[in-house]
Order: sequence, then C-alpha cells, then structure tokens
Amino acid sequence: MTALTLSTAAASGLRVDAIVVGVAKGDKGLVVAPGAEAVDKAYDGKLASVLETLGAAGGEGEVTKLPAPSGFKAPVVLAVGLGALPAKADDGEVYDAESLRRAAGVAARALSGAKKAAFALPVEDAADAGVIAEGALLGAYSFDAYKESAKDPKNGKAPLAEVALLGGKPRDKAYKAEIERATALAEELNRARDLVNTPPNDLNPEAFAAVAQAAGKEHGIKVQVLDEKALVKGGYGGILGVGAGSASGPRLVKLSYTSSKADKHLAFVGKGITYDSGGISLKPAGHNETMKCDMAGAAAVFAAVVTAARLKLDVNVTGWLALAENMPSGSATRPGDVLRMYSGKTVEVLNTDAEGRLVLADALAKASEENPDAIIDVATLTGAMVLALGNRTYGIMANDDAFRTSIHEIAEEVGEPAWPMPLPADLRKGMDSPTADIANMGERMGGGLVAGLFLKEFVGEGITWAHLDIAGPAFNEGGPFGYTPKGGTGSAVRTLVRLAERTAAGDLG
Repeated sequence: MTALTLSTAAASGLRVDAIVVGVAKGDKGLVVAPGAEAVDKAYDGKLASVLETLGAAGGEGEVTKLPAPSGFKAPVVLAVGLGALPAKADDGEVYDAESLRRAAGVAARALSGAKKAAFALPVEDAADAGVIAEGALLGAYSFDAYKESAKDPKNGKAPLAEVALLGGKPRDKAYKAEIERATALAEELNRARDLVNTPPNDLNPEAFAAVAQAAGKEHGIKVQVLDEKALVKGGYGGILGVGAGSASGPRLVKLSYTSSKADKHLAFVGKGITYDSGGISLKPAGHNETMKCDMAGAAAVFAAVVTAARLKLDVNVTGWLALAENMPSGSATRPGDVLRMYSGKTVEVLNTDAEGRLVLADALAKASEENPDAIIDVATLTGAMVLALGNRTYGIMANDDAFRTSIHEIAEEVGEPAWPMPLPADLRKGMDSPTADIANMGERMGGGLVAGLFLKEFVGEGITWAHLDIAGPAFNEGGPFGYTPKGGTGSAVRTLVRLAERTAAGDLG
C-alpha cells in the first residue's frame, strides 16, 4: 500500500521523483490550479504557456510531463488535467471533490515505478486533502499477485511507493482525521478489489470465509460462519440450491461490528458467487471469463464493515456474505426444481443462472430477523441493469422513496455514479408460478427491476430496504480511468461507508 504523509515543505526542496500539479481548461486557455504557485513562479509565471506548447489542454485525465525548473531537487513536474475551470466562489475557484479525486488517481497511476512524489493539488481545507489522498491511494492500486514478472524490478513497475501531500497541515486534527479515514477506506476498498481479482480456483466460499475470519480477529469484528451442515440444519434452501452443483460447499458469513455508543443498526447483504458458470443454464461462450467477479457485492459488504470498524463509527453494522459457487454437475439444481427458502417460501427455479437472487433471498430473510433500521443489499445481479445504465453506473431500488433518494445522494457525493430505478408492481405477476410461491424469473423486459421485486419479497415487513445492482461498474473490462483500475473496482464500498457515517452522525433519521 502506498504510504501517505502531509507536508508543509516547499516544493523546490523536496527530494522526490516528481511534483504533481493541477491544470484546468479555462475560457482563454490553460490555467494553473491553486497549490502550484511555487512551481509556476519557478517557471517565471509561464508554466501554463509551457504546457500549452507541449500540447496540454487541461482535459480531465490528461497527463503532461516536463523537466522541473532550475533549483528544484525533483527532476520532473507532472501536470494532470482537472477538466473545465470551476465557477468562482467568494474566495476563489473551488474544485469539486470528484475532480480532485480523479486527478490524484491519474497522477498516481502515471507515476508507477516511482518511489516518492509530491502532490501540489488544490487544498482549500481538510476535506480536499482527504479526497486527494483517497484518489492517490486508489489510483496507485495494482494486482500483481500472480505475475512472476512483477517480482523482477527490471521488468515490473511497482505502484508509487509514497505520496507527500503538500498544502496539508500535519498537526491539524481535521487534516489528520481525513488522512486516517482515506487510508482506512482505500486499504479496505483495495482489499475488495483484490478479492474480486483473485482467480476462483483460489477464492472459493470457504477461502472467502477464512479471509473474513482473519479480518475479524484483526479488527475486533465478531464473525460467524455457517457451513453446509449448519445451512442444512437452518433451512437455507436458496444458498444450498445454488451451491449444490459445486465441489466447493457454500457458506453464509455474518460479520458484526458493534459500538457501545450506537443507537442505529444497519445490515449490509452481499451476493458472493465466487464463480458463476450459470449452472445447468450454462452461460454461452464469451460470458464465463470474468465470472470470478460475481462476488463483488460480498466483497463490497466485507470491506464496508471492516472500514466501519477501523473508523470506530458509532453505528452497529452487520454484514452478511452469501457465498456459493454456481456449477453444473449431476447434483446441481435443475430448471424446474423447487427450493424451500429460509423464509419458508418456495421458489420454482426456471433459470439456474438467476442464482444471485436465490442466495440473497436467504440472507435478506435472515438479516430481517434482527430488525435493523435498514437493510442494503449489493449484487452484480443482472445484465439488464448494464443494458439500462451502462458499465459505470449502478442502479438503486428501494421500498422507500426517501431512502432511495438518500442512497443516490450519497453515491453521487462519494463519486460512485448511480441512478434510482423503480419497482413497478405490474412486473410482479410475471413471477407467478403454478407450482411454487414464486418463480425466480419473470418478464424479460425490465429484468433488473424484476430481480429487485423478487428480493423485496424476502425483506421483513416494515424494514427499510435498498438494493444496489452493481453489475455494470463492479468489474472494469476496459482500460483504467481516473482512480479506477482494470478489473475489480470496489464499487459501492464508498457508498456503504458514507451511509454508515451519516447514520452514526444521526443524519438519516
């Protein structure tokens, strides 16, 4: 993990590999962002014109390197684009948090292989320092555990080792708190990315449960693991039905973080299909290769609970990881089978590739027994949500409009694109079954909403609930952008953590 420090030192005297500055796209050309005044002065106030000569325009994600000015101990200045110049407030230009977060991530990724860099980006207050730190730590992420070449310094490029954040106040409590928060959040979000990226032959349900147990011991979180025998005894027909075809048995993991000062309780439920072949309803060629990512919801829940514990939030948070491997075999659940769920309801399985809703249903019913103030489930649930919202935005459904609005606001605040989606009552009829209480499939059109309606059936009466379908943004198959790497992204972790923080502060009723 990249080390991060606050520094009040002058940029010119720092022995670093690069100094990072921000530039923006103004109406009359390139503008050097606040924080880089000393660097600009060393170029006789002509840094913007020099960069323009090199082709820089200040666009978001743009990176331009140039030799450091005379007298600087750093050899390179790296200018990163912040996008359009923001409107002026009473005390100057105010750059929004996500622009700073993304710029820091781009810079950190561009400096892979470097030992230390100084970030001279706009820092107006402690919050700015926090988002820049967060972006840098997330942008510096890499997953090289399975690359022998990465272990050879001649071939591999290690992530940026250390960031000195200029403009920070090392002794200021607010600044220190923001850095500590950013570090805890980024470390756990990056651990979620690691889990998503780990090959399924190394991360089956049992192995995932072991990771949760180890983290529980480290951070004072109570962890309970239900293995196959316990699942059978408890009547968890959904989780058992999905895992029936695999040699790796399913698990239901409960993580409990409690605070003596808490008067609210949140339950997070994560879909944890460690590999999804589709089961008997086998996925077609070309759709299997990335299905190790089908446990991204459980990874997000796990990371959020651990982060809440590390931040010592005054809210009780329970995480439920519904873990199974969905495989075809002679013992696998078949289309047409009927499962008796933990809630007692029966489900006719029409498609074994609609398995995530089955494991979530059991976990939602179990979580409801504790009567939390709210339940939020997170899942890479439907391809239909990707068709609706694309690869970077997740869908939010809920049984309470105000709660859905709050989740949406939180997601936008932390930089996770999301969009509120409805739960149309007319789509419920499509899941009527002549054999069971409900089928696991309904109308094809609006499939993401149908899945949400199915889950709603298993939420306890009177409990506020939201469903986050992160099928699009959970795994980035394209190139890296901002602070988002190729592969596992850690989608929804920051939303869950901010929700817990707001709840602890009493901001959500």
